Amino acid sequence: MYAFAWTFGTWILQDITYFYLLFACFSTCVFLTMPGRMKDRNRLPWYDLVLGAFIFGTMIYFASNTWGIGKVGWVPPPHTYDFVLASILVPVAIESGRRLARWPFVIITVIFVAWALFAEHLPGVLYGPSIPWDEMANTFAYGYNGIRGMPARVIGEILLGFLMLAGMLMATGAGKFFLGLAVALMGRFRGGPAKVAVLASGFFGSLSGVPVANIATTGAFTIPAMKRMGYSTHYAAAIEAVASTGGTIMPPVMGAIAFVVAILADIPYAQIVAGAFIPAILYYWGLVVQVDAYAARVGLRGLPREEIPSLWKTLKGGWQYLLVVAFLIFALLYMRWGAKSPIYTCALLFVLSFTSKETMMTPKRIVETIATIGSLITYMVAIILPIALVMIAMGGTGTLTALTIPIVTMGGESIVLVLIIACVTCYIFGMIGAAMVPYVVLAVCVIPALVAATGLSKLGFHLFIVYYLLTAGITPPICISAFVASGMAGASPYKTGFTAMRLAVVLYFVPFFFLFNPALIAQGPITETLYLFALCLVGIWILASGLEGYLLRVGRLGLWSRPLLVVGGFLIAFPDWMTTGIGAIVTVVVIALILVARKTVIGKPTYSSS
Repeated sequence: MYAFAWTFGTWILQDITYFYLLFACFSTCVFLTMPGRMKDRNRLPWYDLVLGAFIFGTMIYFASNTWGIGKVGWVPPPHTYDFVLASILVPVAIESGRRLARWPFVIITVIFVAWALFAEHLPGVLYGPSIPWDEMANTFAYGYNGIRGMPARVIGEILLGFLMLAGMLMATGAGKFFLGLAVALMGRFRGGPAKVAVLASGFFGSLSGVPVANIATTGAFTIPAMKRMGYSTHYAAAIEAVASTGGTIMPPVMGAIAFVVAILADIPYAQIVAGAFIPAILYYWGLVVQVDAYAARVGLRGLPREEIPSLWKTLKGGWQYLLVVAFLIFALLYMRWGAKSPIYTCALLFVLSFTSKETMMTPKRIVETIATIGSLITYMVAIILPIALVMIAMGGTGTLTALTIPIVTMGGESIVLVLIIACVTCYIFGMIGAAMVPYVVLAVCVIPALVAATGLSKLGFHLFIVYYLLTAGITPPICISAFVASGMAGASPYKTGFTAMRLAVVLYFVPFFFLFNPALIAQGPITETLYLFALCLVGIWILASGLEGYLLRVGRLGLWSRPLLVVGGFLIAFPDWMTTGIGAIVTVVVIALILVARKTVIGKPTYSSS
């Protein structure tokens, strides 16, 4: 196979060579740009130079021997020093992951490696044939199941174009445009800055696909604005973290993860976008309801009129970005250009940038664009290298069988139990901080077993995994997205994390709804889809209002009524007519009692002491 069909005279760039060269460039940047210790942020220590030089030289050496690696096979390699290089590369790769995701990621990776090395000595379902260290190291460095296999293809053939587009949009000012558009649309309403954060982060997050990058881009404006209008620091940070996280599941782009799902699940891209639309709307609906209820409860207003830009002027100053997004959707859904779509979109964005002085790709902006793209690719490479170890451990030695057999067995007894195990697995993998990478592992290793065990929708399971991978970013104790947002807001990280969990409540239960009732992901009669969608909107409105303590047209809610409305709203949203009926009765009774009690208090006569 060949990468991009590049030829230089009679020499053709093979895919293996391309992958190793890609790692040589960007894995080196991991050690040169991501400090291993906090005190090294403003300096480049000698050991980072050594690690960078080692991995650069090693990858160049591998690239120069791709004929032997790809055609002959280097498992085992021909020389002892090749094995030594592979053995050293393993801990260096784990260290690259630590630079980005810190120690929880290292612990997860080491557990899987230890499992593979000592599987034959473990009891019960953990038992399996072990992999010798030399086989693991050699497979990691040279084998198709190692770094040159699925991990390299995901980043080198699928994600690269989307990362280029995201970096180009960031560097050309797309974040500023989407913020301005959100302010023009939502700034005048109560709690305006929070609604701006929701809208802007949904716009931009769908294109970037990286919640942390999205928080850093849009949060620089939205978090200070929310604080200035009266939102507490932890609440402002939580809103930004949840809104940015949702960009990954917002069609039509979905941060490129929809395209990865299409390839790994063999499902048409258009079908994935259609299926993801309703769950994404429900996610943001639950967030907006709580944001609005908070603003009403504490009496917050919108932005001052003088701070709200003209919608026409905003569109006039950034129409290029809307055209670029439309072209990307056209390329993905209609032309079906696949991984080439973001590349063509980058070319269009470059041409359109010259229609305005504010967006023009000047030499300085081109340098900024290259730097931004490089940082995004470096971010992904830091994670993708050690992920190959996890995939070897799960798929190369029988440990995958040890994992899937009990899943299949339990699937015949309790589907809910299987799904709970899947949720825990997603949370553990999601702690890595980039949903795309652990999704690939689970899609290859776990989802086929779940589909076989339960007989449920394949698309439903893929979306289920994507949703629950995102929970780790906002769920303590790791909650990377909440930590980043809290740092920008000057808030408590864990207080931010627990608030984010409440704001993102839809993320925790809607995947169960659409998995058991595929009509919510457009896999059923249109009448049933619309009916269930309407019930979910009403139920989530009641539930979110109960969580926030304010219900539209009713007002503030007492402590006794809030949990009852949460339960009632959940039952209304639950896709079953009996539970919906029970939830409606509970909700109506609670609201009636609130109104009667309030009328009684207001109408109660007062007596003077005379």
